[in-house]
Amino acid sequence: MHRRTVTLTLLLLALLPLTALRTTRAADERPNIIFVLTDDQAPTAAGFTGNPQLKTPNMDRIAREGATLTNAFVVTPVCSPSRASLVTSRYGSELGIVDWINPRSEPELGLEPELVTWVELLQQAGYATSLCGKWHLGTADRYHPTQQGYDHFMGIRDGGCPPKDATLEIDGRNVRTSGFIVDIITDHALEFIDEHKDGPFLVSLHYREPHSAWLPTRDEDWLPYKDIDPVIPNPDFPLLDIQKVKRWTREYYASCASVDRNLGRVLSRLDELGIADNTVVIFTSDHGYHNGHHALWFKGNAHWLLTELPEQEWDNIPPRRRPNLFDQALRVPTAVRWPARIAAGTVVDEVVSNLDWFPTLLAMADVEIPADVTVRGRNIVPLLEGKEVDWDNDLYCEYSMHHGATTHMRGWRTPAWKLMIDFASPGRAELYDLVNDPEETTNLIDSTEPRVVAVRTMLEEKIRQRMAEIGDEVATSR
Repeated sequence: MHRRTVTLTLLLLALLPLTALRTTRAADERPNIIFVLTDDQAPTAAGFTGNPQLKTPNMDRIAREGATLTNAFVVTPVCSPSRASLVTSRYGSELGIVDWINPRSEPELGLEPELVTWVELLQQAGYATSLCGKWHLGTADRYHPTQQGYDHFMGIRDGGCPPKDATLEIDGRNVRTSGFIVDIITDHALEFIDEHKDGPFLVSLHYREPHSAWLPTRDEDWLPYKDIDPVIPNPDFPLLDIQKVKRWTREYYASCASVDRNLGRVLSRLDELGIADNTVVIFTSDHGYHNGHHALWFKGNAHWLLTELPEQEWDNIPPRRRPNLFDQALRVPTAVRWPARIAAGTVVDEVVSNLDWFPTLLAMADVEIPADVTVRGRNIVPLLEGKEVDWDNDLYCEYSMHHGATTHMRGWRTPAWKLMIDFASPGRAELYDLVNDPEETTNLIDSTEPRVVAVRTMLEEKIRQRMAEIGDEVATSR
């Protein structure tokens, strides 16, 4: 053999291991993902969002060491449709899931298996996938999380369970557990992380907290709040039941603290395993929550917290209910840490929504979205990396409530204005000037000021156009 040929052959053989190493390293460099989703967490219920009374050092750590998203929203302010939008990047009205799924009255309702989720695309790309916690997208076997991309599931398929000693699905069996659910769910998530530490893995850690019931919690979570005098948002609201708001706020804070304590366990484990730098940790919630804001409690299906209930103008809405698309119900506390790509202390002020997680997580994992999959959201990785992006800060939102009241609320929010029209209640609409009235206290829907009338007309047109785009026939003819 010619010397040059021999030399070239030896050189190619020498390079083969290096090439293989590069291929393996490229695969290994795909980030692990831990997606922490709390249930019913107000945008004001975290230290990093400005609450000085609620101590959340681990939530704050994610924000401090990564990016805080100050204008993160959901498109439906209630559990099941929000979770459906999260995994599919579609509106609940497109999926037939418009209110929380009641397994007793709606046992056959759920997220259809033929719908593509970002979880299954990660699974197909080689990610080990686990859901620990709450699903609430159908209890029938055909809607099981393992039919939607999860290799492993433990937790609850329906909407809730007691905070302690609950029955959970573990290894395909219903098991009566002993202990606090927030701790047990975290235990299983940590086990999965340990088993798949070489990655890449996805852990969806869906806590039931701070959903009611808030107590009992561990003493270490309850005692710091047991005797505080919580600051409440609307203490001068006429007929507000201040004592109930304060009592419930104390209990609610303890439940938030139990999440934060367990979040600390997760962050510590990543440090111990040496995989924190290339692990994306996302902290967010399935929707916002009223803790006395507007004299309300709960989310988009809120109740009045008054000593006397107001008269109700609409027969389809009971007096105790206050269906709403307020920012307090739509905005969620959100932070993302990924040391390998996101600079510590990053602040993202652009408006993002839960529709955006689908393209964002796939972009992080370098997984392409199939051409035949409809995605309503946008990739926010450039925002997280601090890049200048031409970004549309408008938000379309919806909630067709049918548990406890009947509504077809559709809304459009810009940085300056928000319009809500309830097509199930003729005449029920709300218009807020968010620049001068960010707390949404003064409804301008009946204003005859030309500027305000023009804004209302413009926003209503945007609502109807979006409804037509997504095939929402609830009210397009009205």
